[in-house]
Amino acid sequence: YFYGLAEFTIGLGAFAVSTLFTTSEHLLASAGELNSFTYLFYSALALAISIFPWCFCMGTTFPFMMAYVKEREPKNADSFSFLYVANVLGAMGGTLLTAVALVEILGFHHTLWVAAACNFLIALTSLCLGLAQRNSPPQQADPSNPSPTPLISTEPSSNRFYIAILFSTGFISMAMEVVWSRGFVGVLKTQVYSFALIVFFYLLATFIGSAIYRRDVHRNRLRSHAAIFFWLAISALLPTFFLDPAITVQNFNDSGIDPLSAIMLLGSICPLCALLGYLTPSLIDQYSTGNPRRAGFAYAANVVGCILGPLVACYFLLPHISTHYSLVLLTCPFIFFCLFTSTPISLNRKLAGGILLAATLAFSLFFTADYDEWISKNYINAVVRRDYIASVDAYGQQGPTKGLLVNGFGMTTLTPITKCISHLTLALHQGPAKSVLVICFGMGTSYRSALTWDVDTTAVELVPSVPKMFGFYHADADKYLNHPKGHIIIDDGRRYLSRCGKKFDVIVVDPPPPLEAAGSSLLFSTEFYTLAKEHLNPNGILQMWYPGGDQTTNQAVIRSFVESFPYVRFFNSFEGWGTHMLGSMEPIQVPPIDQLVAKFPPAAKADLVEWNPPQTPAQLLSSVVLHEYRLETLLNLDPRIQITDDHPLNEYYLLRRMAKP
Repeated sequence: YFYGLAEFTIGLGAFAVSTLFTTSEHLLASAGELNSFTYLFYSALALAISIFPWCFCMGTTFPFMMAYVKEREPKNADSFSFLYVANVLGAMGGTLLTAVALVEILGFHHTLWVAAACNFLIALTSLCLGLAQRNSPPQQADPSNPSPTPLISTEPSSNRFYIAILFSTGFISMAMEVVWSRGFVGVLKTQVYSFALIVFFYLLATFIGSAIYRRDVHRNRLRSHAAIFFWLAISALLPTFFLDPAITVQNFNDSGIDPLSAIMLLGSICPLCALLGYLTPSLIDQYSTGNPRRAGFAYAANVVGCILGPLVACYFLLPHISTHYSLVLLTCPFIFFCLFTSTPISLNRKLAGGILLAATLAFSLFFTADYDEWISKNYINAVVRRDYIASVDAYGQQGPTKGLLVNGFGMTTLTPITKCISHLTLALHQGPAKSVLVICFGMGTSYRSALTWDVDTTAVELVPSVPKMFGFYHADADKYLNHPKGHIIIDDGRRYLSRCGKKFDVIVVDPPPPLEAAGSSLLFSTEFYTLAKEHLNPNGILQMWYPGGDQTTNQAVIRSFVESFPYVRFFNSFEGWGTHMLGSMEPIQVPPIDQLVAKFPPAAKADLVEWNPPQTPAQLLSSVVLHEYRLETLLNLDPRIQITDDHPLNEYYLLRRMAKP
């Protein structure tokens, strides 16, 4: 009954949490322009409060079900591992099904409805089971055929030792998952499916390890803790080998994935996860011997480690050391447990194991490198900066050869297109513009170009280290960093709009690539444009730079834009790819080229042709405004094909592309 009540409450969370998130967002928006760290703290607090009741109920499910098993089978001492295997299998299926199919087909809200329906079905089943067995006596154990119980290790281990290990394994595994998510981007890229694959392989290997443990329980042959810790230390270092661009194919400026490299990288985490899948239920079974109270306490210790691990990795390790060395450092507790756990094996085997472990550690430390270290080694003047969001690499010698990597993925180059994003929009604004908002700083080119018009310019960038690279790409960066009308804000662009009270004459957005990147839909959705319109002055113009994608995504991006603005103009870029999409609440007039050029201040004219010296401003502008798209040739008549927060069509595309290659 208690288990059913917990599941029913969790199901209610599918409807309540989204409402609580929205309410929290409105409350935070009313707090005004807090600095980024303060806003982040209050956001975390609001999120925690919103999900706490439902996650609390999730935490009760293991003890409640174990208590039920204890009622029915008093001698059962390994119920936790049995439930753990089933739980991990369900988590694995839920991860894959949601990422691959449900969100693409149903959207976020309807996917939550499916999850809630499953919770309610489980609650109903539990109630029926309780009613059916209300008057049924518990099964009596057969003395001649006792239930299999876990083999309690003969190693000298105390209860505190078990709890310390469970805390440490939770801490290390979740910290490593954060490091993997950052370090694997060079191979797996930034799509939703990439992150889902990391979780899926993590759970798959955990399930395999737990299933092997269940088999060993019934065979009464458990592995020793020392042996498990030894192989944990070895396997934890495996990903460091495949992070090396010399081993796996990492095309930093291409969203394509090399299948062999992806398989090697994902496979490298499986031994560690399988061993943890074996160790965790083993320790909880041995600690609890079927007692739900003790199992709940042991599992809580593991979960506390899982909570703290990502925080330490994100805010303490990754801002200061590379993903490569972070993984090596996180391996050290396994080595410690291995050394201080006694085991009855021969001295020769201990010596051989020590040599193997030392050799693996030395090779990982001195002969492998991640993409940050690879960039630093192969480019003379490369600069690497790290923060709690990303590691940022600036490399290259001059002009277009200079690159910007964020978590190992190429963001942009020094292209005149990023100049035109600001110049074209400011030139088409009716009357002199007085304020500009640049969302996504990148190399700072659009921000720099806007300031050549001597207008108040605000740039918003999510990653703190990105604006610090401004001087790498522009020799006169100090001039613009100290410009009295320039402001650089570290925040999410959409979040900044939701909590700032300012209005702008021009808003320009250059979303991070690739088009399919996780979270990118938040800058292409109709909800974003609704928010942006609230921050446009009369005659204000929003420009969205769109690099282009598959046909359905193109139609969805255009439809969302057209549905949001009564007046739109679409121009092809002068480099022949991508589209300048301009939207306004008033008509956007395009004057003759000579009148358009006449609106440019001298500094803006010089900036526009800076990287195209043979051409004049008139020639560059002509190559854009004379190549305008007719809306009827772009727009699909189906209004359902658009991008919304609930249905991020550009991020979830796998089934669509499989059906129509």
